[in-house]
Amino acid sequence: MSRSGQHVAVTLGLGALGLSACAMGPRFRHPEPGATLGYGEAAQTSIPADPGAAGGEQRLKAGAVVEARWWTLFGSPELDRLVDQALKNSSDLAAAEAALRAAHQNTLAQSGALLPTVDAGASTSRNKSSTYLSPVLGVSQYYYSLQTAQVSVSYAADVFGGVRRQIEAARASEDQQRYQFEAVRQTLIANLVAAALNEAALRAEIAAQIQVVAENQRILAVIRDQAAKGQVAQQAIAVQEGALAQAQAALPPLQRARAQARDLIAYLVGVSPGEASPPNIDLATLTLPHTLPLSLPAALVRQRPDILQAEANLHAASAQVGVAIAARLPAFTLTALAGGASSAWSNLLSSSDSEWSLGAGVVQPIFEGGLLYRRQKAAEAQLDQAKSQYRSAVLAALQNVADTLTALRTDASGLDAAASGERAATDNLEITRRQLDRGQVTDIELLTAEQAELQARQSLIQAESARFTDTAALFEALGGGWWSDAES
Repeated sequence: MSRSGQHVAVTLGLGALGLSACAMGPRFRHPEPGATLGYGEAAQTSIPADPGAAGGEQRLKAGAVVEARWWTLFGSPELDRLVDQALKNSSDLAAAEAALRAAHQNTLAQSGALLPTVDAGASTSRNKSSTYLSPVLGVSQYYYSLQTAQVSVSYAADVFGGVRRQIEAARASEDQQRYQFEAVRQTLIANLVAAALNEAALRAEIAAQIQVVAENQRILAVIRDQAAKGQVAQQAIAVQEGALAQAQAALPPLQRARAQARDLIAYLVGVSPGEASPPNIDLATLTLPHTLPLSLPAALVRQRPDILQAEANLHAASAQVGVAIAARLPAFTLTALAGGASSAWSNLLSSSDSEWSLGAGVVQPIFEGGLLYRRQKAAEAQLDQAKSQYRSAVLAALQNVADTLTALRTDASGLDAAASGERAATDNLEITRRQLDRGQVTDIELLTAEQAELQARQSLIQAESARFTDTAALFEALGGGWWSDAES
């Protein structure tokens, strides 16, 4: 290449780089949460509960760290093993991880658009030129062989930042997929914990309901014996048979729900129902966290994967506006070619057979039938859509946290009532037993008191289960603590 050609190439290159300092379109900034964002009346610091009930009082600590492995706070090694197994085997999580890897590779591929493209080629051919035309070669030969080899360099100068905006959009799409992966991960954990707690509660309810059925059967046997002796009317048998049938009818739905809970657990941990071993979690052995974190709204928007995913979508939409604007502006290209052509490979690199060229070009769209203009307007509309979707995601997250806080508070009230009812039923049972010893009540009254105590115990189990489940839901609503997890 001559000195003058080199000077032209350097000048054009520096000029293109100088022009590429700007990028069209809006510059993305993280959305600022509104100053009025909050959780309303639900965000009280204390959740009082009957000291005699499971767990007792819970307190909310604003700004406290959300534990990355928050499920371990329940103190169940079996639950910990289930979650670890799910994180290892889940097909949904593996699919989300593969999508994240694909998005990362697409970002790397898009980043290559800023670099020049270099191509090398070689060809060989045997040719014959027409006798009516001058020979192609510099000698009078109509039959000849031609060997060529070339290296070409092409560079599209990103003068108005369209390529950089495309890379920015690709990175935002990768971020979007990353937060989608975290959302899948947190949903998997929360669903598994909820299913395991539900299975434990159903197992306890089934055990209590089986006892209720047994008590009704004992009552029916006593009534039939008394009816045979003429001590009670036959109608009492029919009444008790109806009560027994009702107790028996309540058992299959509980058994079906437990079987479905076990199937769901098997799916979530990544095995078939036939391979899964039933979890052995006992509600009575679980620990209810007494101090719960409560992230401020300004922190919540930087924690929840769904909000961050909506923000990444907003970022990508913002970059696409810049891409659409740059597409309407001039496009600058630089090209260079060097190589040789000869009748023999041995002469290909000789100075007499070498060839080269330098070029620069600019293309300005003049008339595209409104295509580029409409694409810009469509990108701007999609940016407005992404802004609305981001705000909707923030409001939905605030609602989710507020609803969970309300559920925790009502759970505590419900647990208080259930605990009081269970204590009253237990006291009544003890009194009835003492009265039976003194002959003041009949066997039927004792069996009825035992049945009432079992039913009160079932209500207490349901109330305790709701409190554990909604405590787990709060950790999910706050984002799950993934940002403090070294593996994430």
